[in-house]
Amino acid sequence: MLAMNLVKKEPAQESYVADKLDERILRELSRNARDSFREIARRLKVSTSTVVQRVKRLESEGIINGYSPLLNHARLGYEFTGLIEVTIRKGALLEVQRQISNLPGVVAVYDVTGLSDSMVLVRARNRGEFSKIVKQILSLDQVERSNTHVILNVIKEEYRQLL
Repeated sequence: MLAMNLVKKEPAQESYVADKLDERILRELSRNARDSFREIARRLKVSTSTVVQRVKRLESEGIINGYSPLLNHARLGYEFTGLIEVTIRKGALLEVQRQISNLPGVVAVYDVTGLSDSMVLVRARNRGEFSKIVKQILSLDQVERSNTHVILNVIKEEYRQLL
């Protein structure tokens, strides 16, 4: 999974319009970012320098933010995955979201609409570790309440681009 700072608010930017070749390059990199530019160019039937230039532009435009392995968390011992809905007192939203995002085991913090203010994705090695994270979130001063969901089975989890 790619590491991201999900709480940071960035100024609105104009959307980048990827052409078909950009999309094909992104698809290839998403399949295996360890493939050489030469190999990607061969599969796409373009020159290696074209792929290099396009990738550099996609990186400088902030489309590609880094490269990371896709990990099998269960094989690494992270048996518990949960989604925690968090309700936060008015005026403290961003500060509490930042505090939550710094807790060990917190994978993502989403600012959402609906009955809750945030959704927090957590991975833990066991039930005790998971319980500790939930209690740490609940102990934050401005957290009013939470509703915890334990993920029983993962049907689909895709972190690669969707082009």
